[in-house]
Amino acid sequence: MTDPDVDGVDEALALLGPQAPKPEPHRALPWAEARSVAARLGTARPARTRRVPLGRALGEVLAQPLAALTDLPSFDTSAMDGWAVAGPGPWRIREDASVLAGHAPTAPLPDGEAVRIATGARVPAGATAVIRSEHARADATGRLHAHRDVTHGQDVRPRGQECRSGDRLLPAGTVVTPAVVGLAAAAGYDELDTVERPRVDVLVLGDELLTTGLPHDGLIRDALGPLLAPWLRALGADVGATRRLGDDADALHTAVSESEADVLITTGGTAAGPVDHVHPVLGKAGAELLVDGVKVRPGHPMLLARLAPGRCLVGLPGNPLAAVSGLLTLAEPLLRGLAGHPAPGPYRAVVRDEVHGHPHDTRLVPVVHATGRGAARDTAHDARRAAGQGSGSGPGSGSGGFPAVVPLHYNGPAMLRGIAAADGLAVIPPGGARPGDPVEILDLPWSATSEGCFT
Repeated sequence: MTDPDVDGVDEALALLGPQAPKPEPHRALPWAEARSVAARLGTARPARTRRVPLGRALGEVLAQPLAALTDLPSFDTSAMDGWAVAGPGPWRIREDASVLAGHAPTAPLPDGEAVRIATGARVPAGATAVIRSEHARADATGRLHAHRDVTHGQDVRPRGQECRSGDRLLPAGTVVTPAVVGLAAAAGYDELDTVERPRVDVLVLGDELLTTGLPHDGLIRDALGPLLAPWLRALGADVGATRRLGDDADALHTAVSESEADVLITTGGTAAGPVDHVHPVLGKAGAELLVDGVKVRPGHPMLLARLAPGRCLVGLPGNPLAAVSGLLTLAEPLLRGLAGHPAPGPYRAVVRDEVHGHPHDTRLVPVVHATGRGAARDTAHDARRAAGQGSGSGPGSGSGGFPAVVPLHYNGPAMLRGIAAADGLAVIPPGGARPGDPVEILDLPWSATSEGCFT
């Protein structure tokens, strides 16, 4: 159940012009302050760590810096297939041997000799260079001649070229990608110390929700149950149960009391309607309300509560885009902190079109980059770099070198069509934004990899 504000009545009135502020039953926090409260809560407790095998570490976050356990490479290796040679040429070819990768060291190579060598093989002691196969020829007398000058150490990867044992390769807080897994393996690791993922349970409220089929007889499909689990996993959470409780205060209180999750996420029931049970249940549970309403549209009646030390609850509004607003405002900074995920650096973009604002509150509006979705990652990277080093320019650039974004239609509190096509959400200040105004952009987890856009 939702209040008229979340249904969009307040937004519609805001677009007609300034309105007198309505009295609030609680003190709603400014949007930026609410995010800061959630972020501080996420980093308030020491991170729990665990040791996981490399094969299961993908997507985890390093709890400790990754230090090399060996030199890389750990011995001088050949960078090419060809010939290992010692001293100046021409060289007498050692016919009875070749040096292969993964084999024990061969006998030292005296001056004036050459031996076949494979890429990655250990360079024999005494060798001064490697000549690529295509850059040399053998004559009928068994001597090797180079087609071009040979320099000392050419095509040899010296021991420790990439790192020395003990060098810090990556800092704590690095997300484990496939490349990180490969680096850790090369550096000698079989397991990694990572930050334990926060455990999250999802409670979907509302008697009007269907899990299958078409809407009928006043019932609608549950969009948030399917949406939340993958989104929360993208934020580093270990998502357990997604339970549908209906509008049942006793069932909600039992679920809140019995859950062992670090974070509970509820959908709906955060306003003050006859079946909005979240506030009464939190009061009965002795919870401490840290955020009770946020000055943002959509999503005004979102909340954040501490249930007990190390356990908290994020209450999302029931309308889909309002719930997404709550995810980005409260759940994302909270879970990033608990999971050890570094927050992406902020960046700004200019809006191509006018965006109407709320007279008093922040608005979050779905946008796409004017350069197109395929360039979203580069656009965001360039914008963050421009924010730190001055303005830049390039395709899709707007005023002052900032990238440009296009506001999308279908951005009402109950709509997902706009967010499904979006690269991110623009943070629109009270009063709105004119074409060319720079605004903060909140990225979406999938925005860098999606293709296509339907507005």
